This record gives sequence, structure tokens and C-alpha cells, in this order.
Amino acid sequence: MPVSASSTPTQTASDADAHPERRTFFQVARQPRMIGLLLVFVLAALVCGRLGAWQLDRAYERAELAAQQEAAEAVAAGPSWLGDVLAPQESFPGELVGREVRVAGEFEDSGSLLVPGRVLEGHTGYLVLTPFRVTDDGTGGASWADLSGAPVLAVVQGWVAAPADAAALTRPDGEVTLTGWLQVGESTSGSAAVVDGQTEQIALSALVNEWGGPIYTGYLVANGGPGSPESGGVAALPRPTIDGGSGANLQNVFYALQWWVFGGFAVLLWIRLVRDEMAGGRRGGEPTDADTGIAGLPSA
Repeated sequence: MPVSASSTPTQTASDADAHPERRTFFQVARQPRMIGLLLVFVLAALVCGRLGAWQLDRAYERAELAAQQEAAEAVAAGPSWLGDVLAPQESFPGELVGREVRVAGEFEDSGSLLVPGRVLEGHTGYLVLTPFRVTDDGTGGASWADLSGAPVLAVVQGWVAAPADAAALTRPDGEVTLTGWLQVGESTSGSAAVVDGQTEQIALSALVNEWGGPIYTGYLVANGGPGSPESGGVAALPRPTIDGGSGANLQNVFYALQWWVFGGFAVLLWIRLVRDEMAGGRRGGEPTDADTGIAGLPSA
């Protein structure tokens, strides 16, 4: 009866030599040459990260310069008539924030309010908010011809440190012409009620109940004319801007993203080299021993 052949120790050893145990990722990564490559790639990633941060700084610098240039051009162009850019009850476009306009009308005898909690140059105080009945917006009344009457424009006359200081702002009788910057009305989140002559927000949708309508969806920050800070002696407000600035220059933002992607590739390349070393230098290749170099080449 034939006897099946059994594996001999010599054969087992040969099989083990032909198929050595595959090393783990961390065993390969701890080799001195891999650690050295890791340091090089990490340095490259840090350089790319720093260049990306620099490009992002440049993006905001360029956006700020563009905003300053836009503001300078708007000032140089002078004020437009209010009716040429905004009609009563019309939705307020974001690009009108900070736009200088001119409007004629009369200050209402009553209805002036204080808006507390407003900061100017590091000091907290009050805005003086007054209803202004428009008589001329540059359209000869055409912009409100289909409405119930002449519209009301909310005018911020200035900033005061205390309620008693608001008396320094005069409200002249009769028709006057104001110039100022447009700002969008505030939302009605929180308290928009009028209590003891104060309101926490310039929420025009709520103020129409106090002043009557029709009303504009934006308000005017006065910078010239009777009843403005220059004639009353209280602090004038700066030109309004959109919260958060004007954004960032997209070209520089994309450059920043590219540098960060390059930095990520440097780290991924090192991981790929470690995996290639584990696989014997090529996908599907035989594992290498400790004396074999990167990509299957003999080490020096």
C-alpha cells in the first residue's frame, strides 16, 4: 500500500524563504530612511501650508483694497437722488449699503427715538433715530404715486453718549435737504418694541406701526444738511459697510487651496512609498526583506 509523502523540514524552510512574512505598515515606516523621507515631506507640507495662508491673507487684503477703492469712487461721484436707487417699500439690494444719496423732506414733529447699545470708537451710546417725511426724492413723486401718500424715511441723525445729549441735535422746521449713506433695515429678531422713547432695533417693519407708512426698507445715516451731526454738534457715524467686509478675492483663495492640496499630496506620497515598500516596489510584487531599498532596489 503506497505511503503519501510528507513535507520535510528542508521543504518547509524553502517555502518560508520563498514567501517571507509580510511586514506591517509601521514596521516599514520605522525604518531610518522612511523617517528621513517623512521629515522631508512634512517640511514640504508645512511650506505649502504657509504659502496657502499667505495667499489667503492676500485674498482679504485685495478685497479690502477693492472695497476702499469702491468707497472712494462712490464719494467722488457724489450723492444720487434717493428715488434713482430705491423706491418706498421696495426690497433693499445689498449693493446699496453705504451708497450716498440726497433727499428732501421734513422732520416729523414727534416720533424721534433712541437706539441703545450702539458702539462708536469703543464707546457704547445711543443712535438718534428720527422719522423724515419725504417731499422730493428726485422723481417728482413718481416713485410713490401708486401708494397711500408721501413715504417716511428713517434717518439716523447721529450718535450720543447719553439720552440727555440728544437735545444737541436740532430738527429744523420746514423742508430741508439731507445727504447721507443708505443702510438696510434691521431684522425684527429680539425686541423691536418702542418703550419709553427707545427701541433696540431699527426694524422698519415694526416702526411703520409707530410712524405710519409707506416706509422705506432702508434708513439714512445723515452726513450733511440741517439736523445732521455737523450742525448739531454730536458724533457723526462712519459710512456703513456690509457686516463681515466685502469677502475675499477668489483668485487668491483658489491659490491658497492649491497650496494646501499640494501639502496634502506630500504626506500622501510618503504613505504611498511606505505601501510600495511593503509590496516589494510594485503592486502585486513579492514582499522585500530588511535589506531591500525603496521600490525593490538594493539598499546602499
